[in-house]
Amino acid sequence: MLDAARTETLLEVNNIEVIYNHVILVLKGVSLSVPKGGITALLGGNGAGKTTTLKAISNLLRSERGEVTKGSIAYRGQIVQGLDPAALVKMGVIQVMEGRHCFEHLTVEENLLTGAYTRTDGKAAIQSDLEMVYTYFPRLKERRRSQAGYTSGGEQQMVAIGRALMSRPEMILLDEPSMGLAPQLVEQIFEIVKAVNEKEGQSFLLAEQNTNVALRYAHYGYILESGRVVMDGPAAGLRENPDVKEFYLGMSDEGRKSFRDVRSYRRRKRWLA
Repeated sequence: MLDAARTETLLEVNNIEVIYNHVILVLKGVSLSVPKGGITALLGGNGAGKTTTLKAISNLLRSERGEVTKGSIAYRGQIVQGLDPAALVKMGVIQVMEGRHCFEHLTVEENLLTGAYTRTDGKAAIQSDLEMVYTYFPRLKERRRSQAGYTSGGEQQMVAIGRALMSRPEMILLDEPSMGLAPQLVEQIFEIVKAVNEKEGQSFLLAEQNTNVALRYAHYGYILESGRVVMDGPAAGLRENPDVKEFYLGMSDEGRKSFRDVRSYRRRKRWLA
């Protein structure tokens, strides 16, 4: 568990609002912070604003006619909204997009090497990091000569994360790593994220609908609903919170409830009051 009092804050998002097409308000005063060496989870259902938050941080909103209209985003104390996305990558922040994007016509190894495209520390260092990625993803070493478009969904997710690691980031923004994967593969991906965090020191901000698995691996969590942070706290505390258990983990201290009970309970949720 990270000691918040001793841990340096890498990313600080302060009260941001995001508007699409000049009229659609998607994020409404979102604030969060990510400590160095931490795994921070951004939780909530589909449409809660998780992906928009990550794209606001990585400056990828403009391609979708979105913009941060209020608030600030700072990395290591430097305001970064408005920076070119490539400049942010050079600062050490990289996003792994939702959907396991890879270059389908390239081999697995060629995909991984594209992550090192901007590096200037020489072939030996890049080769060393390639072997490091293969240590975490031995399946990719087996498939290194295979065309990426013919690999499985789980292997493509591994390629996407491995390619991000090849850029030597300090922080990885990981969007919906469990989407479309079998439960066993989801556990495998999160185990690798944990190992990379602990052994390589990479910090993670991950957006995830699978609250159950995310809170088992994260140190801290933020829950979004309708573009607002409605609850946050240490992951262990969120796992035991009765509201979180009821609405995000599918559990209740009173056992299974009927839909009518749930609707009534939803109306009295503290954060919607």
